[in-house]
Amino acid sequence: MFQTFEKLLRWSTGLISAMALFTIMWLTLIDVTGRKFFDHSVPGGLELTEVLMVVVIFGALPLVSWRGEHVVFDSLDHLIPDWIKGIQDRLVELVSATTFGGLAWLLVLRAQRFAEYGDTTVYLQFSIAPVAWLMAGLLFITAMVHLLFVFFPPRRAGDDQGGAV
Repeated sequence: MFQTFEKLLRWSTGLISAMALFTIMWLTLIDVTGRKFFDHSVPGGLELTEVLMVVVIFGALPLVSWRGEHVVFDSLDHLIPDWIKGIQDRLVELVSATTFGGLAWLLVLRAQRFAEYGDTTVYLQFSIAPVAWLMAGLLFITAMVHLLFVFFPPRRAGDDQGGAV
């Protein structure tokens, strides 16, 4: 089950992030080339790059959480007994799930407000609401990853307990 979930994450959020990053790469190449040789940049290139960066960052969050690749302060872990580490890990996952879920909810509210007001980007006039809804959805998926780890602790490198990853 967990391998299937990881594949699903890779082929959904991972692919979205990779495609957005690839697009940023080409957009930057075309923009710089246009400025250097033709004295003309890509119209709205900055706005496109900003939106694509949001997709890269928020799209990568579920995979980063799944793989346990967040920045971790563990210099005192060798002093903590294993049974306390298990409780600590589950508590951290619960706090993370709650935080990401709360942020997702706030972004849904913000996206609804963007949609109601008809907010758009300045130059290209793209609607901002779908971007905010995408961000909220990806935060929700990240929250679900952390919630899953509350009940099924992940197996990390050098870890003897757990079993999800």
